[in-house]
Amino acid sequence: MSTAKAEVEGLLRTLPDDATLEDIQYHLYVLEKVKKGEERAAKEGILDQDDVTERMRKWLAILHGKRLLGGAEDRLWMGDGAGRP
Repeated sequence: MSTAKAEVEGLLRTLPDDATLEDIQYHLYVLEKVKKGEERAAKEGILDQDDVTERMRKWLAILHGKRLLGGAEDRLWMGDGAGRP
């Protein structure tokens, strides 16, 4: 397990020499969010694509006034079901 200092040093090595403080702050923010997401996934588990698709389908049905998805318009928005937009 690396330390926070080692992670920051590694991050700084990947950034271009002309990176601004804002660039560095953004990358540190993203690094922290990814780390927290990985920790949460290890603790709580993850969803597979079918579970995510079903949850999104239910959520979107609620947003669209209980209209069930499945028409051509929805397939364009949701992708073709094979992970392609």
